[in-house]
Amino acid sequence: MRLHDLKPRPGARHRVKRLGCGESSGHGKTSGKGHKGQKARSGGSLRLGFEGGQMPLIRRIPKRGFNNVNFHTFYAPINLGELEALNLPSIDEAALRKAGLVNGNWDGIKILGGGEITKKLALKVDAISESARKKIEAAGGTIELIIKRDQPARGSAIAARKEVHAATAARKAAAPAPAPAAPKGAKAAKSKSSKSEKKA
Repeated sequence: MRLHDLKPRPGARHRVKRLGCGESSGHGKTSGKGHKGQKARSGGSLRLGFEGGQMPLIRRIPKRGFNNVNFHTFYAPINLGELEALNLPSIDEAALRKAGLVNGNWDGIKILGGGEITKKLALKVDAISESARKKIEAAGGTIELIIKRDQPARGSAIAARKEVHAATAARKAAAPAPAPAAPKGAKAAKSKSSKSEKKA
């Protein structure tokens, strides 16, 4: 076999569809784009799922199933270079918020290794990257991680149900125990004795 004997496999190559070469070609006139309208224009295209302004199907159907976003932990990122400019010996979330480095609602503080640190700092944060840990320890600083256990995830329906169940259980435990019910025979005897007393 020689190079000039090599050929593509049957069906791998197709004839080029020639557009706009007269109506007898089968692809003349509108060149397969139909009549008028947005899609017939050059550059006229619609995004996937667009239904002409109607509420699209993906937004009409209910959303079910697991969604990992509800269980994700959102940390406020702080770089080492920002801590270098603070001039504070000990740093925690309250100090960072007071300095204006952290604003808004976050699940915790995470220290990242961007920049350099030359000061000896005592950190009390929720998470820290490996590069930031090495730099802080090399500068003689200390790191205390806040371990949070059994914290409900943001927007978690499971956590909300757990809170409801816990509140219900606490309410039941605080309620007084009901008096034991008397047997049916004792009730009947009591009613007969009361009637006889009234007659007497």
